[in-house]
Amino acid sequence: MIEILTDMPTGVTGIRVSGRISGEELREFQPVMEDLGKAAEIRIVEVIDPDYDGFGPGGLTEDLKMGFGALLHHHSAFKRIAVVSDKDWVRHTMHAIGWMVPGELAVFGGDELDRAAEWAAG
Repeated sequence: MIEILTDMPTGVTGIRVSGRISGEELREFQPVMEDLGKAAEIRIVEVIDPDYDGFGPGGLTEDLKMGFGALLHHHSAFKRIAVVSDKDWVRHTMHAIGWMVPGELAVFGGDELDRAAEWAAG
């Protein structure tokens, strides 16, 4: 499931993922990503819930298309991305691919959502 978090600071988009993400869910989420691309600065807090179980049918393909599309078209707009998770594999992955992400990337523990939101807004 993909959920928009409404209690974020001004200019920060909060996203929570849980369960198994399908391609259909990501296609339904596409308008949110398109709206993000209209902003002068992109600041995101992504919360990866403990029950997040990866991608379901078509999920990885849609995620890659959406992610690379946003990076190609809005590369300079990305300012800060905060990832909130207690999953070790998420932390390792973010540290491994962080060099590919435009702007700043930081990983926070599951109990640090407020701190992550403040950082993303800063």
